[in-house]
Amino acid sequence: MNKAEDSLFLLGGYDLEMLTIRNLLESRKVDYADRRLNWQTAVASSYHKEIAEAEREGRTVYGIELREDMSLPPVYRRIDHHDDLAHLPSALEQVAEILHLPMDRRMQLVAANDRAYIPGMLRLGATAEEIEWIRRADRKAQGVTEEDERLAEKAIAENREEVGDLYVVRAFNSRFSPVCDRLFPYRRLLVYTDSEWVYYGEKALQVAALFKEEIGERKMFCGGGESGYVGTSKGRYSQEELMEMIDKIKRL
Repeated sequence: MNKAEDSLFLLGGYDLEMLTIRNLLESRKVDYADRRLNWQTAVASSYHKEIAEAEREGRTVYGIELREDMSLPPVYRRIDHHDDLAHLPSALEQVAEILHLPMDRRMQLVAANDRAYIPGMLRLGATAEEIEWIRRADRKAQGVTEEDERLAEKAIAENREEVGDLYVVRAFNSRFSPVCDRLFPYRRLLVYTDSEWVYYGEKALQVAALFKEEIGERKMFCGGGESGYVGTSKGRYSQEELMEMIDKIKRL
């Protein structure tokens, strides 16, 4: 493995973990590129120029949570913990290991939140204040606005359905995190719009098994293990197809 100073890190979609990684790289004066991407635009081709230049220079390139939508050179290394890499530590933990840096308390909480949401933080003994701070900071990093927060409350009040231990909420926009945070603790939760859905909580692996082929084709994503999450990439399915999937989950 190349030394950090001989490497280039490429930042993926913004959330609290990604911003923490950026701050870590800055503090260690490690070279990185940041296109200020979100989860929808976090693809390797966003950095095609940087990747080509690094290959010419023989530098190792670490793509952090970037979907690989182009042919990548041997110098490229993938840092991720979703889908087929869900068994790996969080991206933040992987970067810290590459840089040979210890994880302080805040970094541990950020990593636990990204890997396993609030239950992950609780397993670290997080206080209510720590959880509230991390979740609010994560929502802000994702671009959640005060209007998004208001719409989440409205969706819960007007569009919540209960199917056994499953909460189903039709959201007013694609900002699902404020809905999830307000409803926690839940056993199972499904949030959706006309263009996407995400399932959270217990039986996540069973839900992933229902859509194994779609996940393999990168039309869907998953992570977090047994109590993790499964969801569709935005705009990949028609409204009718989404509702058929949601009906399958309701019957699980």
